[in-house]
Amino acid sequence: MADDRTQKAARPSLSRQLLPAVHGLLARPLSSYYLLIASSGLLLLIGLTMVFSATSVESFYKSGNAYSAIASQAVYALLGLVAFWICQRLPSGTLRDLGKYILGLAVVLLAILDLLGALESVGVLSAPKLGPVHANLLWLYFGPIGLQPAEFAKLGMVLWGADVIARKGPALGHWRELSRPLFPVIALLFVLVGYNDLGTMLVLLALIVGLLWAAGIRLRVFAALGVLGLAGIGLLIAAASGGAGSGSADAENYRVARLTDFLQPLEKCDLQDNCYQLIQSRSAIFEGGWFGVGLGKGVLKWNWLPEASNDFIFSVVAEELGVVGCTVVLALFSVLAYTGFRIARRSADPFRRLAATAITTWLVSQAVINIGGVTGMLPITGLPLPFISAGGSALVVTLAAIGMLASFARAEPDAAKALNARPPARWVRLLWAPLPPLPPQRQPAPKSGRAPAGVGGERRR
Repeated sequence: MADDRTQKAARPSLSRQLLPAVHGLLARPLSSYYLLIASSGLLLLIGLTMVFSATSVESFYKSGNAYSAIASQAVYALLGLVAFWICQRLPSGTLRDLGKYILGLAVVLLAILDLLGALESVGVLSAPKLGPVHANLLWLYFGPIGLQPAEFAKLGMVLWGADVIARKGPALGHWRELSRPLFPVIALLFVLVGYNDLGTMLVLLALIVGLLWAAGIRLRVFAALGVLGLAGIGLLIAAASGGAGSGSADAENYRVARLTDFLQPLEKCDLQDNCYQLIQSRSAIFEGGWFGVGLGKGVLKWNWLPEASNDFIFSVVAEELGVVGCTVVLALFSVLAYTGFRIARRSADPFRRLAATAITTWLVSQAVINIGGVTGMLPITGLPLPFISAGGSALVVTLAAIGMLASFARAEPDAAKALNARPPARWVRLLWAPLPPLPPQRQPAPKSGRAPAGVGGERRR
């Protein structure tokens, strides 16, 4: 018996056995790349599955074809994978050059979108339409082609902002360097995006905070930005009373209602209006329990839960897959967050480090805001859940951003050395991704005229 106790005491625990294995896997040169591909790929697969589950019944009722919505989402996913492939192949210099063009295009599209909405609100236009161009709240249509300009603003801000901050370098510590051209562009985006979409504006704000934090900006600058940001949010909330977004001059300010309703007890909330989405969402989560009612067997998505395939798709996940399914989704987002910040920390190039931090902050903050709104812990802002929610522009832009992160992961110093030491076959490089550039060699320390003490001979006494 004593020998058995001694053997059990000497045997390492399961955690002590697993930790060295996990550390060994994470220490491999391409571990960041594989973690990124695995987590984002699984999230995309879960998203396509849940979009089909959330839309099949309604699609069959409306068109007689249960696969119409998922077919459209699959096309967007395919376009997103093409964007991922292109962005993974682009060198960082090309991405830096593209940033200003993507951001400029986004600003023009946002200005057109806001202008059409403003002209309708003041009575100049009977509908937000001018020739083949028409607006529908957050969407801008050119004939049959629709897109969300705010999604391209996120991507443009990542690339342009990272390029500007990387170019300024140590000079960024001065307020004057921050004030031009970074702050005027941020203020312009603040107005253009926030006029229609307060939720996306908050994600943009988080993205910018991530950029400045990675750049090492002093805390007092963040304090000043916080005051300005709160003042701007107050103005945008007030603008909803004049018709901004989906508001109306003769109706209650919907942005105030959204920001305050989640704090009220349900018995004091207007169950037929502002709290309806939250109550149905919580009902779906309650019905799911630990293991869910089964994939495709949820019923609240049958025209009971608004935006079941988009903003509130996490409620469908909770109802059909339960706490276990929600935990899997949260774990995958956690792995994505860890991997993104790991790529940023290991990147030697300032632009890659800043862009990786901004992309990760963008995706994680959007997921937190969406899930917090669905569960009632945060206000409902109308943001989609990355990878999971239905939508074209958001999915394509998100996968393009993941492609950039994949390119940065392959360019990590250890990963670049490993890939160049044992390059894959030529056809793999042509069809998948080229070899990343080798990191610059460290310059040897300059030699002094005399040998230091203890080196090259004994020290004189």
